[in-house]
Amino acid sequence: MLKRVTKYGAGVLLALLIAAQFVQPDRANPPTDPSASFAAVAKPPKAVCEVVARACGDCHSNQTVWPWYSRVAPVSWLVASDVKEGRSKLNFSQWNIYGSEMTQIKLGEICREAKRGEMPPWYYIPIHRGAKLSSWDVAALCSPTGMEPR
Repeated sequence: MLKRVTKYGAGVLLALLIAAQFVQPDRANPPTDPSASFAAVAKPPKAVCEVVARACGDCHSNQTVWPWYSRVAPVSWLVASDVKEGRSKLNFSQWNIYGSEMTQIKLGEICREAKRGEMPPWYYIPIHRGAKLSSWDVAALCSPTGMEPR
């Protein structure tokens, strides 16, 4: 009896996983205007731009590099949701939408979250080892010539 239930349960689970592949989230990258980007508007040092691109760009820009697993449900739904949420909270491709006061708030949040180890999220780092922030990266993000609010 238990073998039969396990066998049918596994079959149902497999059928659901196969069916889930037909429900794909939107993985489009919106068009970008280079003159509206963080690099163009805020004009941070090159080191800061490199850290932002490496550690933040996939979720906080319109230039997401979608990995292979972003095409496999149900992981694809989680990845697309994280990118959508990340872009809505902070988008380095649309830095021009932030006024001077909001820019200072965003810069402060970036520094605080980097210092606390909250960004990038812990679950992102094992798959994207290059995104892990070193103490040098955090110092660059929080330096007066980097992104610390002035």
